[in-house]
Amino acid sequence: MNTQPQLKTNVKKQAKCAQQASKLLGLLSATEKNEALHLIADRLKEEYAFILNENKKDLLKGQEKNYTSAFMDRLRLTEERVNHFADGLIEITKLKDPVGNVESEWTLENGLNVKTIRVPLGVIGMIYEARPNVTVDATGLALKSGNAIILKGGSSALHSNMAIISVIHRALKQTKIPVAAVQFIADTDRAVTEQLFTLKKYIDVLIPRGGSSLIETVIQKSTIPVLETGVGNVHMYIDKHANVQKALSILVNAKTDRPAVCNALETVLIHREWFTKNKDVLTSTFKKHNINIHGDSEVVQNIPGAVQAEEVDWSEEYLSLDLAIKIVDHTDEAIYHIENYGTKHSEAIITEDEQTAQLFLQTVDAAAVYHNASTRFTDGSVLGFGAEIGISTQKLHARGPMGLPALTTTKLCLSGAGQIR
Repeated sequence: MNTQPQLKTNVKKQAKCAQQASKLLGLLSATEKNEALHLIADRLKEEYAFILNENKKDLLKGQEKNYTSAFMDRLRLTEERVNHFADGLIEITKLKDPVGNVESEWTLENGLNVKTIRVPLGVIGMIYEARPNVTVDATGLALKSGNAIILKGGSSALHSNMAIISVIHRALKQTKIPVAAVQFIADTDRAVTEQLFTLKKYIDVLIPRGGSSLIETVIQKSTIPVLETGVGNVHMYIDKHANVQKALSILVNAKTDRPAVCNALETVLIHREWFTKNKDVLTSTFKKHNINIHGDSEVVQNIPGAVQAEEVDWSEEYLSLDLAIKIVDHTDEAIYHIENYGTKHSEAIITEDEQTAQLFLQTVDAAAVYHNASTRFTDGSVLGFGAEIGISTQKLHARGPMGLPALTTTKLCLSGAGQIR
């Protein structure tokens, strides 16, 4: 007897269709996939007015629900932003297609030829919040790497996402890529998402992209392997040997350039000697850039306007101009703090002492560890990896910015002449 509730949306059917489409998609050449992405890009630019009209419905709903200004900004689309999404697809066409690449090849003594070849994962499930750009970016990366994709966006961006998907589908009808290769789950019923978590037979990997609660829910409930795009509780340690101007410049950039992104600075650990010498210039820097300080007792005593940090502040991803500061007596203490509160995303040390820098680089466990540079560089396109579907903070199967290669796996292809064992 089937005790599962009857759902309006047949997610299982969508997953089956995506799996069937992935088999055809995996056979297409890089040229055919690139042509499809160009057509999608053209359609997005042509139909931007339709997309913006649907986006207005989401914005109106957001105003009624009193969403934060930062949330509304992520949700809001403009002609410029839609064009930017489309241009991003063109950039993906310029990336080397990893599918079919021979990773290694050798011949055994008995003449059996062995090749390790890169192949698509198959079907990617993408669960994300109010970021319509993810709908376009994830679709482009999935298709270029030969994967079908099932998208489950946040309800706050429902109209925007449905508009974008309809444009993508119209474009795909003119290509060799099956329309079924791009599935979108429009049903906002939580039970639909719960069912998605169980479809291991059809979906090869789930990628959550959003806040910590979303990511944790997917990790805990999914039977499908998860590629975790973790939150960024990013730290900077200013060592006693740090150059003052270098430290301040990097701090300001990492915190204020784009505070609401995952590679933005959230906590600064400062060596006591350096802090004692430079607390005045720190104070003026924070005031100049409107940075709100949550500090330990020593910081509160020495930085005007600083508020006492609570335990929650050390693990908070503010995504704003708030910044937590703790004074430490040595490098080991800074590393220990990062071990306890870090999210293994991006961490930095500012120092002119090479030995201390190497200790930090070798000891700190994170996807990206910096010496005398801003954490804002943790970005696939900036680092030369190309567009990314997210930044992985886990160690299997990918770590750091996940571009096209991270959306593929390998298989062995063996050719013989009748060899038996």
